[in-house]
Amino acid sequence: MSLHYLPAARQAELVRRREVSARELAEAHLGRIAALDGDLGTYLHVDADGARARANEIDRAVARRDDVGSLGGVPVALKDIFVTRAVPTTAGSRILDGWRPPYDATVVARLRQAGAVILGKLNMDEFAMGSSNENSAFRPCKNPWDRARVPGGSSGGSAASVAAGLAAASLGTDTGGSVRQPASLSGVVGVKPTYGRVSRYGVIAFASSLDQVGPLGRTVEDAALLLEVIAGHDPLDATSIPAIVPRYRDDVARGADGLGGLVVGLPREYFVPGMDAEVERAVRAAVAGLETLGARVREIALPHTEYAVACYYLVATAEASSNLARYDGVRYGLRRGDAGALADMYAETRGAGFGAEVKRRIMLGTYVLRSGYYDAYYRKAQQVRTLIKRDFERAFAEVDVVATPVSPTPAFRLGEKTGDPLAMYLADIFTISAPLAGLPAMSVPCGFTAAGLPIGLQLIGRTLDEPTLFRVAGAYEAANEWTTRRPCP
Repeated sequence: MSLHYLPAARQAELVRRREVSARELAEAHLGRIAALDGDLGTYLHVDADGARARANEIDRAVARRDDVGSLGGVPVALKDIFVTRAVPTTAGSRILDGWRPPYDATVVARLRQAGAVILGKLNMDEFAMGSSNENSAFRPCKNPWDRARVPGGSSGGSAASVAAGLAAASLGTDTGGSVRQPASLSGVVGVKPTYGRVSRYGVIAFASSLDQVGPLGRTVEDAALLLEVIAGHDPLDATSIPAIVPRYRDDVARGADGLGGLVVGLPREYFVPGMDAEVERAVRAAVAGLETLGARVREIALPHTEYAVACYYLVATAEASSNLARYDGVRYGLRRGDAGALADMYAETRGAGFGAEVKRRIMLGTYVLRSGYYDAYYRKAQQVRTLIKRDFERAFAEVDVVATPVSPTPAFRLGEKTGDPLAMYLADIFTISAPLAGLPAMSVPCGFTAAGLPIGLQLIGRTLDEPTLFRVAGAYEAANEWTTRRPCP
């Protein structure tokens, strides 16, 4: 297999055994980026010099027989929402164009400590607000399976780069589905961990009570490997959970023994009228496949699911309006030194600086937090959020994992929904509940449409029960061939 399509875990093994050098891996990926990304648009910045220098360091360490870490030499890319020392970091927005942070986000520091070679920063919807990657202030990102279609969002570049072999693995963020939905539409594995399982320090904020960092990989094992590296308590993040990080790769391997004793819940509310028929067939076939592997399937009810979209867009926009208030043209956006330019720069950052979707969400969030409206909207949304969480608690008294579709449709065409914000918001209808409840969830490829577009199966677990998700996903992946298909030669 070509180097750029080898699983990340395999690449790390080859580097440790000195069968492939970290520099060879870096050059293979950088060459592929140069050849393909001009059209795909997955990267906003490629740090070729930094990647080569880091790869050379890894090779010297391997030659000395030093421990280079579990990701030693593996080329990894980052959604451009992670603060990265001395590397342009924009969150997909013109307001941060040209900003080079003085420090690394915790997850970036942990990747470096594990020996990863960071290739660059990936395209995304501006400030993570979107479901198609068309809200990027710089350029849209295309789906490598069909370049007339979206890769999903907001972590579209993260998913598409892994699918097309432009990175061995990547990191994204998931607020309402922004790791899992693009993973599904782009045919890769994506994980949203339990809220607090991974540090948010150095992650540019959208909605602080929902945002969570998650890995995207070509295989379930690759996603498990990355999560092992980035998870764990961080004293710099007040929401970080002080819990031991399991070896998730062992849980993936456990899946080979089958799923006997596990109960899978199938919520009736997730199979709705208007859902794409091919998506429904593929997901139901995947659930039947879990039965074949020894699991028992039980229908469950999550009755407050119908309120999830409204609840999410009240909570998320309210928090966004607060978080984005810092982009006031004084602390961010100023790149000219003369004091006489301040008024012009203020107008630029408060007007043209934000894209239409970001403005829309700031306005909605500001409205629901106004005096006299707070109780009617934001407080009510938080109450509904509690009801959604209780639905899952009741379900998990009977089942071990919940299985659902990730997206109601496969990848849609570029421009198809940009004129209809509500239709775009409904693209996340199946992914929103898990972050509202703070639960771990993942997307695993489970088939293709007749037109060759990927379809994903969503697995949702109990708080901090990522091990069960990896066991189920590992068993399913081992029994199917979906991860062996590639969109690009």
